[in-house]
Amino acid sequence: MTTYKVGYFVGSLSAKSINRILSKALIRVAPRNLDFREIPIKDLPLYNHDFDADYPPEGTALKEAIAASDAILFVTPEYNRSIPGGLKNAIDWASRPWGTNSFTHKPSAVIGASPGKIGTAVAQQSLRSVLSFCNSPQMNAPEAYIQFTPGLFGEDGEVSDPTTQQFLTDFMSDFETFIERVLTVLPPRR
Repeated sequence: MTTYKVGYFVGSLSAKSINRILSKALIRVAPRNLDFREIPIKDLPLYNHDFDADYPPEGTALKEAIAASDAILFVTPEYNRSIPGGLKNAIDWASRPWGTNSFTHKPSAVIGASPGKIGTAVAQQSLRSVLSFCNSPQMNAPEAYIQFTPGLFGEDGEVSDPTTQQFLTDFMSDFETFIERVLTVLPPRR
């Protein structure tokens, strides 16, 4: 069985983010051959084209973390019907300088939690548009918009609702299959 390195982004910069808790739940129910590493984004300066000639260490570390990953998982909230600015900033850093887009042919999946009934549906559509431009093959189904309710997840990622736990388990199993399929056709560039 092949082990796949999965880098994951938590779109919220908050230490108490419900999406950070969701990421723990996803890792907890994921197939054992997926090895997860969070790709931190909180220390990135705002992207500016002027940095392209001399990338700062934070930008270089971000690109290296993505390069070391076989696939990328985005776990993000929705801010004002879109993705958080910090996450968009990280994607901008990773896709630059021109010709060095870190997301090219990198399998990805998107999921998110929100207290609202539509979960993070609009943010996910916005993120999918950005990832399409970045040439990242995306797992488009199943879609996963999680309505967060108090007690649904423990701080350690334990899921209290069996139906939600099964849905997340199936989502991660489908992501594993998607990664394998994409990397069979588009082997990683290292």
